[in-house]
Parts: sequence; C-alpha cells; structure tokens
Amino acid sequence: MEARKQYLENPCRAASVPYWKAVCISVPDNIRILHDSEFNTELLRRYVDEPYFRLQHRMMELKPVSLPEGYSLYEATVPDFVEHINSCYEDIGITVSELQSYLAREQYSPELWLAVRDDCNGKIAATGIAELDLEIGAILDFELAGYGSRDFDIAWALFLRPGQKFLKTDEELERFLRGYQKYGDCNVEAVKYYMAQCYVHFLCFCEDIDYCEYVRNWLERNCRE
Repeated sequence: MEARKQYLENPCRAASVPYWKAVCISVPDNIRILHDSEFNTELLRRYVDEPYFRLQHRMMELKPVSLPEGYSLYEATVPDFVEHINSCYEDIGITVSELQSYLAREQYSPELWLAVRDDCNGKIAATGIAELDLEIGAILDFELAGYGSRDFDIAWALFLRPGQKFLKTDEELERFLRGYQKYGDCNVEAVKYYMAQCYVHFLCFCEDIDYCEYVRNWLERNCRE
C-alpha cells in the first residue's frame, strides 16, 4: 500500500512505467532506472545512458479538442494499428498477435484505442493506445504514433548526452540535417530551438564540467543566430 501511495503522490517520480506494470515486472541486474534528479555522470562508467520521459496530466482542466480540417476519427482494426505503428518506428516490430494480446489485459479499454485518418488519401495518420488502471483510477500509458512533433523528435535524437563521443560538432549536425532533408522535411530552426530546451534541462542536474561548458558554448553560438 505504501508503494501505491507514493505512486499516486508523484507517478513520474515513483516509477518509469504505469503502476500496474511496475508491480509485476522485475528489472534485470544489468539495468538501473533512475529519476533525472538522481542521475550521476559517474554511472556512465558502468552504464550506457538512455533518457526517457513521462508526462502527467491531473485531468483538472480539459479543453475541447477538435481535429484539423481534413482529418477524422477512424475505427481501426488491430492489423491497422500494427501496420501504422511499424511504419512509424524503425526499431519496433510489433506483431498482430502481440498487439492482440493487449485486448486480454484487465487494463484494456476499447474507447482508448484511437486512430486518425487523413481524409485526402484514406490512410491512417496517427494512432494512440491508452490503458485504464482501475486500481488507481487513472488513464495511463498512452502510446502515440504518427501525429507528433517531428522537429522535437529530431532534436531529442541529436542533442549531445554526457559522455557521448559523436555528433559533437556543428559540421556533424549540419551533415545529419542535410542528409535527413533528402528524404523528409524538417524545420532546422525549430530543431535547434528544441535542442536548446533539451540542453537547458540537462544543465539543471548535470555535474560534468566539460559537458556543461560544451552546452553553454553551444547555447551561446546558436541562440545568437
């Protein structure tokens, strides 16, 4: 009960996953899961850092939502969801049988499986899957695909992490963006804006002197442009 209480007080601090998952999984011995306030660069001597984030909404203030013109809700099948999710992520290969198994979970709620269709071409443009944890009375674990901020996703992939040995120069960044723009659109100024946000966030807790100096120099160069 104490773990449940702590989770309800601060879900994003208490666990990296929804409560119902946290109580039934075991973290392997070679993995450590830390809140960013507990991060220490000394850990990079033993671990490879992979940042993730969670968002919390208290559902106290909800504004009306409307889809952009030309898009509509679509009653997608499980194979539809699988096809769209796999088209959005190169490193995810979810199968129909795997996603079908979600329907047997206690947390399954059909109203929280959403798909948005592009009315111009009839294709799915975005999907979202959420699960309802009845034990704590909250909607959790929303997985989105297809209708997000491409520029932020690029920035999150590009900004330098502590201890990283590549993508450290402006020339490398420009080469990456030029290569990306051969196959997809992006707003370079928006990418750099989001990179600046990521760097400022890391400055709040990072104790690596060399990394902090690199970040401050990067911010000074790019915020003047």
